[in-house]
Amino acid sequence: MRSEDDSWEITESVGATALGVAAMRAAETRRPDALFQDPYAEILVTAVDSPLWQRLGRGDYEESVAANFTQFNDFMVARTLYFDAYFQDAAQAGIRQFVILAAGLDARAYRLEWPTGTTVFELDQPKVLDFKAKALDEYAARLTVDRRTVAVDLRHDWPAALRDNGFDPAAPTAWLIEGLLRYLPADAQDRLLENVIAASAPGSRVALNMSGARSPQAKQADGERAKFMATQGVHVDVNALWYPFEGRNHPVDWFREQGWTVTPADPREVLAGHGRAVAAVPAEEMTRHILMTAIRPGGDSTP
Repeated sequence: MRSEDDSWEITESVGATALGVAAMRAAETRRPDALFQDPYAEILVTAVDSPLWQRLGRGDYEESVAANFTQFNDFMVARTLYFDAYFQDAAQAGIRQFVILAAGLDARAYRLEWPTGTTVFELDQPKVLDFKAKALDEYAARLTVDRRTVAVDLRHDWPAALRDNGFDPAAPTAWLIEGLLRYLPADAQDRLLENVIAASAPGSRVALNMSGARSPQAKQADGERAKFMATQGVHVDVNALWYPFEGRNHPVDWFREQGWTVTPADPREVLAGHGRAVAAVPAEEMTRHILMTAIRPGGDSTP
């Protein structure tokens, strides 16, 4: 059960969902036909010292739930590809300030190529960032970017914490809001996006995703995954952690109303563009998912 000021370890509650995403990226990286490489994902999953998480990171699923996990992987791969391309496009457009909200176990600061003079801010709960720092400590010397972690609860005054760590509100910024919005109540979502708007200079851009209204079949699949993981001693149920989709503003409409140029994306087309076919069931569920980029007009980084 969520509460107003709940916090979590990496293996608990919302923290465990970040671990799940890392496991999916590790499994994709191991595939002979991998569409991206994230060698840090397996390092982060292994740092938990959990047989189940390590199996998931290898793509080693029980036969009874293999199709269920594969469907989940399909979307995570599409999402990762889309946001990787978003960061690369923003850098090519001249943006040198990037902010990842609810960064979790995102390793883009380590694995992507960055232009000289780039700063990447990662915001998340203190315990999550602490786990990540310990797991990747020996790899920090390989960074080619100025990576700054900001330990803060995004339900609190995170813009002030971001500025205190050197964020420049006058510079164009590329924001990433990946896998976050459904973990916020509707009013908290509005406040977060309002804060992003207020801190965005002309030419800034935002990329985000959000699951829409889930089908009964998808909810059942989520429940089956949760039951399987519970038998292995891992307790995480996304349906119990998400706040309702109903009653919240649609991000595409919201940014357009603020005068930003919005480009929605289709996860199915992202995968198809990389030569990977998607089975009918996950493809249908992907149509319920919001994936988009918004650009604030003005500034040198506006196309």
